Amino acid sequence: MRNRLSIFSKIVVTTVLLLIPILLLYSYSNRIASSVVEKQVRSSNLNQLTFQMNQMDSIIENLSVFPVIISYDPYIREFISGTGESLKAQARVTEKLSLQSVSSAWSNDLTIELPVAKKILSSNIYVNGAATRPEERPIRTTWTYDQDRSRGYPVGTFIREITEPANAGTYNDLTAMFQVRFPVQNMSDMLDIHKKENRSDPFFYHPNYETISNSTLSSAAAESIIRTILNDASGSSGQRTISIDREKYLVSYVKSRQLGWYLVDYVPVERIVSPIITARNWFYSSIALLLMMSVVAAFLLYRNVQIPLHKMIRGVQRMKDGDLSWRINYKAKSEFDDLIRHYNEMAEQIQRLIEDVYTEKLRSRDATLKQLQSQINPHFLYNSLFFIINSAMMDDREAVISMTENLAEFYRYTTKVENQQVTVADELNLVRHYLAIHHLRMGRLAYIINVSDTMLSEPISRLILQPLVENAIVHGIEPRIGGGMIVITGEQDGQYNRIHVTDNGVGMKDAELEQLQGRLEQKDSSTDELGSGIRNVHQRLRYQYGEGSGLSFRNAPDGGLIVTATWTRDSGGVDSE
Repeated sequence: MRNRLSIFSKIVVTTVLLLIPILLLYSYSNRIASSVVEKQVRSSNLNQLTFQMNQMDSIIENLSVFPVIISYDPYIREFISGTGESLKAQARVTEKLSLQSVSSAWSNDLTIELPVAKKILSSNIYVNGAATRPEERPIRTTWTYDQDRSRGYPVGTFIREITEPANAGTYNDLTAMFQVRFPVQNMSDMLDIHKKENRSDPFFYHPNYETISNSTLSSAAAESIIRTILNDASGSSGQRTISIDREKYLVSYVKSRQLGWYLVDYVPVERIVSPIITARNWFYSSIALLLMMSVVAAFLLYRNVQIPLHKMIRGVQRMKDGDLSWRINYKAKSEFDDLIRHYNEMAEQIQRLIEDVYTEKLRSRDATLKQLQSQINPHFLYNSLFFIINSAMMDDREAVISMTENLAEFYRYTTKVENQQVTVADELNLVRHYLAIHHLRMGRLAYIINVSDTMLSEPISRLILQPLVENAIVHGIEPRIGGGMIVITGEQDGQYNRIHVTDNGVGMKDAELEQLQGRLEQKDSSTDELGSGIRNVHQRLRYQYGEGSGLSFRNAPDGGLIVTATWTRDSGGVDSE
């Protein structure tokens, strides 16, 4: 016992001494690393987003100057004043607009509209032509989001316009209008570049317009962010952490100075702490070292404690399963040797005791079965002998011979008690002799036996069917006026054999049948008109074949009683005598 306690104490102390400093070191380093990295990444994400927005605002601000530049161009001024040659001036203006348009990194369209002359000149060839716009359209002096249908299909576009004179209030007051526009595809392309570089999922949001997204935006995530954060966003920038589908995301947003839209980006928080993997690897290395040392300690524990315990548990399990002959053959070289030796001695004593008890139980069962067999009604023999005497006195030689042969076969079978297991065929032969005897005595008894060949080889205990037939004759046929009929049939299923003995006798009421079924379980039959034969058959079937076996009763459809003997199947069969 001291040895075992020493092993346990060494393993516990060693493990604790190694585990505590490693866990403390990992906890401290992980907490510091997580805090520092998360702050840096949060700041970096917002700075990158701000830088991206500043770049975009710079490009848009540059585009905002394009209308001013073209309004001061001398060729364009000459065209507006009408002093230049019309076709040549128009071509020159269109060329100027195209050159100015391609000077920007973003695709854009520059347009000059002359309401008085009803002309429109643009770098977009689909717009050139006569001015047909409604006069009540407001002048868009700031960047405005609209749908451009100049190419025959709607395209999201941002538009800005300046007028001449600058203080013109209505469309009719204009001498000229200079317009610059760019499609939202420029912004989508910028989002794609940002997503590729930062492995994030950015998009542009404005509460009054549809979202401008990258080519692979998760709409469900964007809707959650808009619903949770952006509807209540305030200020030019910010960051918040939200949960989407049980995963936490860091959401950063920056507002455009030029457009008033929000550039929004979100990344999983788990990705933020990815640099901590290095610290975690150090922790895993420490754990690996601890595990190696624990393996050594566990091996000592296994060899000195676990193996002997396993042997003893296995021995107890084998004893529980009924294998009392199994012994533990193991030298533990410790206190377990004494336990193993005492276990082997105990198992040997239990085995010897159970074998003695089991042998005595078998002897008792055989005696009980033979006693039950001897309880067959002896008056049957007396009546049969008197029939032989009367037939001999009447010189009825055939009746004497038939009665004597059937009676001899009947008692030859019933008195052979060496083998208590027979086949259904053997039992039915006994029943035929018994019915033949009653047919000779009564003269008004007919019978039919219809059992399949496959069932004839099924094993069954001796004298199971004859008491059922006797009960049908005594309690069903004899009290009946006129002739009687007994039909014996058999059936099988996957689990049970069943023999039905049907008579057309007086039958029983339902209440009487219920009482009869209950009396089968009683042990005392001295005051029961059912007699001991039927009860003994039921108890023998229940005792030998287990739950589900026994006798049952029900009324026949045409009168009389059906008695069913049920017992479990045995595919092995029994050799017939």
